[in-house]
Amino acid sequence: MKKYTALAEIQSLIAQQSLRLTDLLEYYFQQIEDHKHLNAFNEVFFLSAKKQAALVQEKIDNQTAGRLAGMVIGIKDNICYQDHLVTASSRMLENFVAPYSATVVERLLAEDAIIIGRLNCDEFAMGGSNETSYFGPVRNAADPERVAGGSSGGSAVAVQADMCLATLGTDTGGSVRQPAAFCGCIGLKPTYGRISRFGVIAYASSFDQVGTITSSIDDAALLLEVLAGPDEKDSTVSDAAVPAYSEALNRPQKQKIAVLQETLDSKALDPEIRTAILNGIETLKADGHEVEYVSFDLLDYLVPAYYVLTAAEASSNLSRYDGVHYGYRNKEAKDLNQLYKLSRAEGFGPEVKRRIMLGTFILSAGYYDAYYQKAQKVRRLIRDKIENLLSQYDAILLPVTPTPAFKIGAHIKDPLVMYMEDIFTVLASLSGVPAISLPLGNNEAGLPLSVQVLAGHFNESALLNLSNRFLNSLSVK
Repeated sequence: MKKYTALAEIQSLIAQQSLRLTDLLEYYFQQIEDHKHLNAFNEVFFLSAKKQAALVQEKIDNQTAGRLAGMVIGIKDNICYQDHLVTASSRMLENFVAPYSATVVERLLAEDAIIIGRLNCDEFAMGGSNETSYFGPVRNAADPERVAGGSSGGSAVAVQADMCLATLGTDTGGSVRQPAAFCGCIGLKPTYGRISRFGVIAYASSFDQVGTITSSIDDAALLLEVLAGPDEKDSTVSDAAVPAYSEALNRPQKQKIAVLQETLDSKALDPEIRTAILNGIETLKADGHEVEYVSFDLLDYLVPAYYVLTAAEASSNLSRYDGVHYGYRNKEAKDLNQLYKLSRAEGFGPEVKRRIMLGTFILSAGYYDAYYQKAQKVRRLIRDKIENLLSQYDAILLPVTPTPAFKIGAHIKDPLVMYMEDIFTVLASLSGVPAISLPLGNNEAGLPLSVQVLAGHFNESALLNLSNRFLNSLSVK
């Protein structure tokens, strides 16, 4: 069976009765088995996926199927699916069964998607390489000796290696966009609050956002239509109306684009990525878009502000995992104090403990004003500057990552080097705007290259339209 890159193609074949969902699902099961060395899946939902496939096929035959009928999708292992394990790739939640489904899962199932399994990720979504998972690192299908990116590495590799059509991830500081870039996929982080976070295990609540990884812009747009919108279970989600994103994809819309000069001038930026982006800019110009280079002088403040704020929020969010209520529990503790200490010390991995301790320090008396409040002020400056730029331009263009996928083990022992991998992605996270990672082909070593585009708050329609036109122009060249 060939690789399908868009739901429309699958639905067309099903309508012609030349493909049935049960056969498609078995194909993906075999793909997962053939690529198990990549370690993308923490669990495959054989029983529930087969049951859902049979149900959806019956609906298709009766012409009552939903918009996502034919889509086989994986979910990151921090998204709850009732009566299924959800662990956030941590020993702390090793045997935890979700008592309810996340809103995004309910909306997928309501439109007849088939959820094939839960995908490996950095522990509690804390990492940029998918090496902090309790279940081991995810490997890049382009080169299994290299990282998949994080924290949604399993989500990216599952699409890259054709183990399902699309996946859900979460993006706190680039955790959808960066692995999508490393794996040559399309990674969309919507505006903060566009998609409900109910039922998603929290890392940093003012940053976390569910996103999608796909092979086509059409599928990214359709998934956003299905997933977005008000949710009474999440007070942070927007009640703004959800546009028909799919209908905006092919409108002849010329846009004014700002390129952040400092990002392309960065010494950390790989020369092949720079060249690919510059070539992409020429493609945009040839398509009639107006492109201007602008200055962004806050680049050096992005990573420090992001890690101060997210560590503080992580320290608060992860305090609930104490060895008492649920999750991993030490069996030899002599008293309550020792139970807390041993359960958390043994249940969490090194990177999670590092961020909890950093966050606790940041929030402690005497340091709250010096670090947390100051970082909040920097965040406000960054947001104001981005909003000012987006009042003058329709979109902002910059790299996704400084380098292509690096070797497994190359940075994991140096947290500061690893944190700097986020230098280009945390801008959208700090300002809350939507952003997308778009593939730009491969370098000479066969590793995927990408570019990132940002748009104004809740302006995903223009972002997806520009992305669609851009990728179509690249394919024609």
